[in-house]
Amino acid sequence: MKHSKTYNTLSEYGQIALGIILASIGLKAFLLPNGFLDGGVTGIAILINNQFGINVSYSLILFSIPFLILGYYTVSKRIVIKSIISIIGLAMIIHFENFGIITDDKLLISIFGGLFVGSGIGIAIRNGSVLDGSEILGVYVYDKFGVSIGKVILLFNIILFSVTALVISTEIALYSILTYIVTAKVTDLIIEGFEDFIGVTIVSKEYDTIRTAIMEELGAGLTTYKGSRGYGNNGHQIDFDIIHTIVNRIDIRKMHRIVDEIDDTAFIVEFDVNSVKGGVLRHYLDKKKNKSLPKI
Repeated sequence: MKHSKTYNTLSEYGQIALGIILASIGLKAFLLPNGFLDGGVTGIAILINNQFGINVSYSLILFSIPFLILGYYTVSKRIVIKSIISIIGLAMIIHFENFGIITDDKLLISIFGGLFVGSGIGIAIRNGSVLDGSEILGVYVYDKFGVSIGKVILLFNIILFSVTALVISTEIALYSILTYIVTAKVTDLIIEGFEDFIGVTIVSKEYDTIRTAIMEELGAGLTTYKGSRGYGNNGHQIDFDIIHTIVNRIDIRKMHRIVDEIDDTAFIVEFDVNSVKGGVLRHYLDKKKNKSLPKI
């Protein structure tokens, strides 16, 4: 148990270090040399550097302090400690490392700068850390006033990019918005994963045949639970199994075809799945060996 915990801790910090390196490449090789902004505290640090020549690393640490203090009272201390280490690490790499400028094409700078920064932020968040304090502000406002984290961060960046348009140029502000959009999308992709799963509940009198077909043809794990249907308290009650499964979005049409071929009157409910842990999501059958599929 102790060795497992040590391994997990080392793995987390190793991945955070990778995230810091990726984010620093995006900043030093793409955004900073061209004066492009990212969102959040990093964007503020770049804007301050552009206007007053103050080192980005110093500004990044300085402007992160209020958010980290806020985070101390709103999120776990472990996350705050990791975030302090991460932000200082990012600031040090930005300060000491000089990555060569890869391109001067503004569109490529926005896209690939956002790609690297978003990948770094996403990897850090997946391992319990943040590279930008604006996420902590979002958590605080959500807990206090019920405003979604996404809306808080969006409002924060609208103000930032509006100031950029006024003090630098509209063109830089527009390219910076593009960078922010790419960063946000890549961050979400890294955090949520590349596979998009859908939860499905199926109610049908042909439940046994459908259950077998889903396991054998789709290769998906499933759970069944007892249900009954009828009319009123005195009506005839019919007991049957309700099928619950999780499939990749890519396979949803195939699942519909499987169910329709067996019972085109089946009642199907679909819902988005934000997080899946444990159980059997997919288990491809080896028909030659006649392996059976365990249930979730």
